[in-house]
Amino acid sequence: MSTTKKIAGAALAAALGVTTLSACGGGDAKDKPAGASDAPKSKTVTLVSHDSFNVTESVLKEFEQQSGYTVKVLKSGDAGAALNQEILTKGSPRGDVFFGVDNTLLSRALDNGIFTPYEAKGLAEVKPEYVLDKEHRVTPIDSGDICVNYDKAYFADKKIAPPQTLDDLTKPEYKNLLVVENAATSSPGLGFMLASVGKYGEEGWKDYWSKLKANGVEVVDGWEQAYNERFSGSAGGKKAKGDRPLVVSYASSPPVEVLYGDPQPAEAPTGVATGTCFRQIEFAGLLKGAKNEEGGKALVDFLISKKFQEDMPLQMFVNPVTKDAALPELFTKHGVVVEKPENVTPETIAKNREQWVKAWTALVVK
Repeated sequence: MSTTKKIAGAALAAALGVTTLSACGGGDAKDKPAGASDAPKSKTVTLVSHDSFNVTESVLKEFEQQSGYTVKVLKSGDAGAALNQEILTKGSPRGDVFFGVDNTLLSRALDNGIFTPYEAKGLAEVKPEYVLDKEHRVTPIDSGDICVNYDKAYFADKKIAPPQTLDDLTKPEYKNLLVVENAATSSPGLGFMLASVGKYGEEGWKDYWSKLKANGVEVVDGWEQAYNERFSGSAGGKKAKGDRPLVVSYASSPPVEVLYGDPQPAEAPTGVATGTCFRQIEFAGLLKGAKNEEGGKALVDFLISKKFQEDMPLQMFVNPVTKDAALPELFTKHGVVVEKPENVTPETIAKNREQWVKAWTALVVK
């Protein structure tokens, strides 16, 4: 998804003929949130998000009943497009809270001043490595890893060990096996490019891509085409007769293949090369000029509550960021833990993203 991240689960579910739940408004409750004023206030709080936002209806209704607010979700395309709209309407936002800006776009959002600082209740439960803005203009909500996935059956049949690191992908045994997304048009494509920057630095990442190109890397526009058409290990790729057993996707893709398998397999048909990953972190923030600021604060609090954090993995196929949230068995059994993902600071990304993408395009695509 062009910038909506990691949450290719929604697209993958659609490719497998599954409909996921969408957030919707519920009824008002009589009780007011703690500390609420008696002055008349809007009972609707609007969340502006990218298209991949999802929550179980009963979880959302519980928040609405406890808080007294009705949640309206305004989905606005991919994360980049949604953020652009909020920048254009700065000071007169379309909603109260924005969800979906990630660490590849964070500095752009902060530099444009679209958020009001708010230290969310429950922030102490968020793992400190995810708190990238010390002024609390944004609150971490979820994380996910962009990684190379591999087709287990292909490598077993060929009796070749699947790659595990970025360096492995340049070796002769993996020639003409990898498909990646365009870094200029795709969120996972950009993340994978940033993984190479994090690993090899400003001086070495372009040389790495020269090696990948020489080793037959294929570039397509987006995740849907790469994963569900070209990748031989996915359900969609099998139907499309994809012939590339390596693809840039997400660490959460194998559990999704199990969840939506028909019949559901005992083991995920795909694996994750854990030494190829870039970590994305998604944030939410109270929009400056929000019409319902108190409702917006309550909604941000809800997004880092244990109830929402534990609901997220099977709704948006991402990982919780709080210490007390447990992963579902599907993730613990069929997923992987990426211990040392590559990372690049939001400030460095903001400073260099445009020139890096241009250099990547000139080197790999043209």
